[in-house]
Amino acid sequence: MNEPDALPPTLYERIYAKVREIPPGRVATYGLIARLTGGCTARIVGFAMASLTSKVSPPVPWQRVINAKGMISPHGYGGLEQRARLEDEGVIFSPSGKIDLARFIWDGN
Repeated sequence: MNEPDALPPTLYERIYAKVREIPPGRVATYGLIARLTGGCTARIVGFAMASLTSKVSPPVPWQRVINAKGMISPHGYGGLEQRARLEDEGVIFSPSGKIDLARFIWDGN
């Protein structure tokens, strides 16, 4: 008996796959992930990151996705944890909370 063909990945699965490519110590903006994924907007990437649960496997390094200003987007309690995780990876924040995108941005390759 033939096995049914696998279903194509959902948009969120495609977004998560792209975020998993961001190496430790690097960041990507919501807009960059949207462009690299295709078929979505930065806002949709934000929704995908906000809907993550611990059940997603393999884990998604959500902390590496930031806004276009080079800052952590405010979203409840997660900002402090996100910053701590990024700092543990070697990402440096300015006194105003910005990340130097010229230094830390991942280019998608």
